[in-house]
Amino acid sequence: MPEIAKLVFRNNLLAKLARSDLDRVRPFLEKVDLPRNASLAEPGTISDYTYFPETGIGSIVVGPPDGRKSEIALFGREGLAPTSGIAGTSSLPYHVFMHVDGWGFRIANVHLQAAMAESVSLRNFLTRYLQAASVQIAYTAYTNAAHQLEARLARWLLMCHDRSNGDQIHLTHKLMSIMLAVRRQSVTEMLHILEGKHLIAAARTYVTIRDRAGLLAVAGDAYGVPEREYMANIGGLDPTA
Repeated sequence: MPEIAKLVFRNNLLAKLARSDLDRVRPFLEKVDLPRNASLAEPGTISDYTYFPETGIGSIVVGPPDGRKSEIALFGREGLAPTSGIAGTSSLPYHVFMHVDGWGFRIANVHLQAAMAESVSLRNFLTRYLQAASVQIAYTAYTNAAHQLEARLARWLLMCHDRSNGDQIHLTHKLMSIMLAVRRQSVTEMLHILEGKHLIAAARTYVTIRDRAGLLAVAGDAYGVPEREYMANIGGLDPTA
């Protein structure tokens, strides 16, 4: 516990909590590894913990266990998962897992909900995060319906870049095809197009962002609204963290 008591948090939610609210939850935070493919919640099962990543990237995915799946949202050090703990529900119909390994903290929902019941400011702050997360989900549905794959992939790469510590991100073609609900070959072809425009460098297990401004131009209005909503409700990430 002394280690956590002295820690400067990289997770933006923990970092931006009012001191009194952080003091309410800090004693119950447990440091945990978040390896790639680690499951944080399964559909229809009770979630006992809420996770606050310090590093790594996670996905919220819908779809049957043996069928086609699609990502509806992703999260990293800007957020938390699953949201059932702060919503006061016992479970969600989503699969929540890490797709880029990292580490972070978890808190038992019984302790988090008790702290929220004691503090209006904590409850309001985490509710604002729920609002920002819901906008991201809405815009994922919008972009899947209204944009071509090039813009969707550019948006997704930008969102991963937002949650990464550098320009090189551990991403496989298979993962991207699942997240975007398209064929693996389609992802490979689109990566080649973005690479040909010198926006990225793609390898078998990594994508390196070379020209963020160029990716923003390709994504167009597929990217930006959820990010501005998050900034308005929570505030930006510390780029030095």
